[in-house]
Amino acid sequence: MKLKLMSILILSCTLNNINAQAVKGSKSNFEKITLSNEFLSEGVATGDLNKDGKTDVIAGYYWFEAPNWTRHELYPSRVFNPRKEYSNSFLNLGMDVNNDGWTDVVLIDFPGLKSYWLENPKNKPGHWVRHVIADSMGISNESPGFVDIDGDGRMDILCGDPAKRQVVWLKAPGKGQTNWKRYPISDTAAPATNRFSHGIGYGDINMDGKKDIVIKEGWWEGPKDPKQPGWVFHKANLGEDCSHMLILDVDNDGLNDVVSASAHRLGIWWFKQTRDASGNIDFARTTASETVSQTHSNILADFNRDGQPDFVVGKRWLAHHDSNDPGTNDPAYLIWFESTPTKAPYWIEHEIDNDSGAGLNIAVDDVNKDKKPDIIIANKKGVFVFLNRQ
Repeated sequence: MKLKLMSILILSCTLNNINAQAVKGSKSNFEKITLSNEFLSEGVATGDLNKDGKTDVIAGYYWFEAPNWTRHELYPSRVFNPRKEYSNSFLNLGMDVNNDGWTDVVLIDFPGLKSYWLENPKNKPGHWVRHVIADSMGISNESPGFVDIDGDGRMDILCGDPAKRQVVWLKAPGKGQTNWKRYPISDTAAPATNRFSHGIGYGDINMDGKKDIVIKEGWWEGPKDPKQPGWVFHKANLGEDCSHMLILDVDNDGLNDVVSASAHRLGIWWFKQTRDASGNIDFARTTASETVSQTHSNILADFNRDGQPDFVVGKRWLAHHDSNDPGTNDPAYLIWFESTPTKAPYWIEHEIDNDSGAGLNIAVDDVNKDKKPDIIIANKKGVFVFLNRQ
């Protein structure tokens, strides 16, 4: 059901004299399950950690065992104060890192710090062994991507190296190994590599069948061999600081566009790809929504199973604690956008919840095995599962 504008709250924000509009309306049919109301992590992931055939939820150094969501500690950690602290877990991924048949946990720490993966002990008691990723390289850009860059069917990490100021991708270890291999794609002093840079994505911009890497300053053209250095960079204006940048053909014109959302301000946009008579690529921005601010993460999924890639975003509640960021005091909305590629404005906005939002990454998985994508969230408000009842 399309989000109806039943009432509008206009909450004044002091920064830049912006008023953020929080729209309330009819909700989509998702069932909210609260796993915790404590601030454990702003990263989240899923996986069958104990091999019982059920999908468990990972939130930082904790995991919640399905179906009763019993909480277990993976590695020594604690609860954080959402109004004063950041957590030690910004993004999470569940994957079999060392190819031993058991799901491990990848954990991206505070921007610029070294990150880790936790080795599954195969149901043995005690804490998991923690391994440093990529020889203690700090991982920069606040929206690193978990994507398969070399096409081997396993997730890699797309990020910045703040020490060498390069955009790189990190390949997961082989069987029995622990360290991730680093592949630079940019020159040094590249954009999007500062510790707190925002926005990076992966997809085929120029429609040549090879995937490219996009940032808000432009895009690197993917070569035939993604392991080669020195990808060609093309400048472009793709907006302000944003969360994950999604590559898809929004308007069904045969050209891939870029969808992004404001990390710390107000707005969700898509950048339509255009080409001149010589085939030169440019982008034109269109606002998709100004319902929610601080949309610091997003992910694609086909929520209504119509074959079209929809996406979900959420407010990162207290992103900078009690700051004057636009919309700081707005409700913590979680929203999904239904793709309508043959009919402008190409997106139908649906409210899922107004008291959760999202963290630094969102997980989508079929938690209850009903063949519908569910949404999993962890942030300063807690840990939540939204079962898709549509």
